Amino acid sequence: MSNSWKPLGELLVAGSVITEDQLAVALEEQRSRKGTLGQILTELGFASQDRILPVLAVQREIPYVSLGTASIDPVAIKAVMAKYAYHYMVMPIGITDGVLRVALSNPFDLNTLDDLRLLLGHKIEPVLAGEGDIREALKKYYGLGADTVEKILREADHAFESTTPDLCVEDLEQLAHEASVIKFVNQILLEAFQERATDIHIEPFEDQLRFRYRIDGILYNVSIPANIRQFHSAIVSRIKIMANLDITEKRLPQDGRMKVRVGENELDLRISILPTQFGEAVDIRLLSRRDMFLGLGKLGLLPQDINILESMIKNPHGILLVTGPTGSGKTTTLYACLAKINDSEKKIITIEDPIEYQLRGITQIQVFPKIGLTFSRGLRSMLRHDPDIMMVGEIRDLETAEIAIRVALTGHLVFSTVHTNDAASSITRLVNMGIEPYLISSSVICIIAQRLVRLVCPYCKTEVGIAEDVVRQFDPTPDSSFSKAVEGKGCEACRFTGYLGRTGIYEILIMNERVAESIDRKTPANKIKEQARTLGMRTLRQDGWEKIKMGLTTVGEVLRVTQEEGDSE
Repeated sequence: MSNSWKPLGELLVAGSVITEDQLAVALEEQRSRKGTLGQILTELGFASQDRILPVLAVQREIPYVSLGTASIDPVAIKAVMAKYAYHYMVMPIGITDGVLRVALSNPFDLNTLDDLRLLLGHKIEPVLAGEGDIREALKKYYGLGADTVEKILREADHAFESTTPDLCVEDLEQLAHEASVIKFVNQILLEAFQERATDIHIEPFEDQLRFRYRIDGILYNVSIPANIRQFHSAIVSRIKIMANLDITEKRLPQDGRMKVRVGENELDLRISILPTQFGEAVDIRLLSRRDMFLGLGKLGLLPQDINILESMIKNPHGILLVTGPTGSGKTTTLYACLAKINDSEKKIITIEDPIEYQLRGITQIQVFPKIGLTFSRGLRSMLRHDPDIMMVGEIRDLETAEIAIRVALTGHLVFSTVHTNDAASSITRLVNMGIEPYLISSSVICIIAQRLVRLVCPYCKTEVGIAEDVVRQFDPTPDSSFSKAVEGKGCEACRFTGYLGRTGIYEILIMNERVAESIDRKTPANKIKEQARTLGMRTLRQDGWEKIKMGLTTVGEVLRVTQEEGDSE
């Protein structure tokens, strides 16, 4: 009996794709509900599609193609309009002598094959491919939302004689409300959320409109149709309408926000519009409640650091500073601290720019410099509301710093942030603002510097050797027993980057008596840092080394985010 007549399950067992026990479970499941054997095996986690489909292709005597590595002929792509490719979920691969080779997840659907022959005017040669592979290939070769863009083009050509960016305001507003433009913007937002992006960048240039997502702190290009450039104004107008911004104003920056729901998740979107030489650039920050509210135990702090931080935030007064560059997770750390100490016995007030999320039971104020509501003015007003704990989004100037210190010295606990490279440099920053050293040493109780490092993808991580000279960049007296770290090989789950998700690395400087004395003597920041290290403080790089030894991240990733520490040394 040939392979074509053997049941698929028998072939999968013979090829060691699944076991006989797994086949028995899958067949029992198939009897109780609809679904192909391949789908059920995948859902049960017994085998992936890329292992099942080649066996199915042998059984059905039809070619199988892995689209991730296949060579795609551009002529074939031009032969199939995006709307047909997306509607029938087919990926054109090549064309020879009038025969169009297309990949389908169900190449045995005769109705689909007949429709394609009629619509495309070609003989069709079907091949088998995974549905997920087809979706990814369509996105890669046609661009995200290519079928929607084609529809926009047809609608725009019908509604207006020109589709240039110079449409009048009335036309732009009408186009921005068209179903196709709305759908395209929604597709961008949905894919960004699914890809775990924190930002969407829409950047106009002379001959192209570039879309990029920031994922785990790194920017990635989004494949979109080239002809989307002419609808730049309509897309920006749609985003402005969603954020209640002025679509007629194109010369000045604008900022807004909106909420959208994606399945069970509610997203806060912060919109920033910036006029450029070739049109308005857009940044959309995606803030998910799912990712924002983390307990102290989920920030990446080591157990001993959690104990230190919990003891610090129980102080009745003083300043706790968090420092690091933009996007290093400072706000998430502050929110985690506030959530830990928030109860009905305490009055907590924050002043932020902007308010990232509403915190239940906490009074939050948004700064508004245009009408004079600055950090310093808001901080003074907050005192008249009898708070126990206050959070100031950022100490930016002398006035805010002076008020925060005065508040801390008069019996309040204050949380805030500054922008410096490490914990000790925050002291220098406050001194440079004009704060006397003795005020810093008597008010600040703790300074936390932090960075975010990417986590090794759990689906493709593998052990790699680590050279002794590399180890010495982290530890001058290395442990000879540690010679292997982990890295990600790259897989679909992590977009072939080897990383999936992020965690924090921390440097916690506690204001003890010896550090306070050094500050009073105006000791340079590098000397204070060295002294704190002798007293047990781990630097950012040293904390990163602990995360490397735990198998959480890689040597290259820690070196990337702590480069300034290595330079200073």
